[in-house]
Amino acid sequence: MQDYYRIAAALSYIKNNMQQQPSLEDVAKVVYVSPYHFQRMFTDWAGVSPKKFLHYLSVGYAKEILKRNGTSVYDAAYETGLSGTGRLHDLFVNIEGMTPGEYKNGGKNLIIKYSFGECQFGSYLVASTYTGICNLLFFKDLGDEVLNEIKELWPNATIIKEETAYHQSINNFFNTDISDTNQIKLHLKGTPFQLKVWEALLKIPEGNLQSYSNIAQRINKPSAQRAVGTAIGSNPVGFIIPCHRVIKSVGGIGEYRWGTERKMAIIGWEAAKNSEESEGT
Repeated sequence: MQDYYRIAAALSYIKNNMQQQPSLEDVAKVVYVSPYHFQRMFTDWAGVSPKKFLHYLSVGYAKEILKRNGTSVYDAAYETGLSGTGRLHDLFVNIEGMTPGEYKNGGKNLIIKYSFGECQFGSYLVASTYTGICNLLFFKDLGDEVLNEIKELWPNATIIKEETAYHQSINNFFNTDISDTNQIKLHLKGTPFQLKVWEALLKIPEGNLQSYSNIAQRINKPSAQRAVGTAIGSNPVGFIIPCHRVIKSVGGIGEYRWGTERKMAIIGWEAAKNSEESEGT
């Protein structure tokens, strides 16, 4: 319990002094422990290091500044307490998967085309850029709600309801050989960590299940299970990037951004399909 109060005090200190970019030693001194002990204690409790937590806060604060009319990347870096625009650029790329300028323009000059479809797992929205599929999102009732996810991500992009060849490839995928994803081109935008996690998901064979711990081990980040879970929950391309194949290691199917029932249905469908194929050989 004493560790909890120390962590709470540290979180409050980091938040209130974010613009001074406090060092590990500064925060450790506030909670009366050595920097080494505080580093381990904080990482075990929060799932990220104190430095990474400060980075998240800094980028979050900078994003709010960049939303204001008339502000620049320099303004955001200065008000966040960073050493310069280069530092802010690096943090944005590593945490948001885009530059501060790209975030500020909100997808200006980017054309995203979308269409709706139906498959054995329900209704979905598929969206693409000129490069490939950027989103495949399942939904239950109102397509407008899922479309808002695209609009919120790229508020200044030109978003058009129009089916493309990429969308047809998804339709063909669900209606013909649902095991072959190699012919589908993706346009993924994420942090280096997210991309590494999504790549690991693509390597899970159909009909197989992995735990969050397994994925963390695969990307050589065994202590990053919580961060792995967050990256999996941010998967922008449902089913094609098979986040449904990741379950809890201690029992239970785990969360799924498109509903636990859909996750169970997909896992059951894949298991039945594999069983039929095994019996036929």
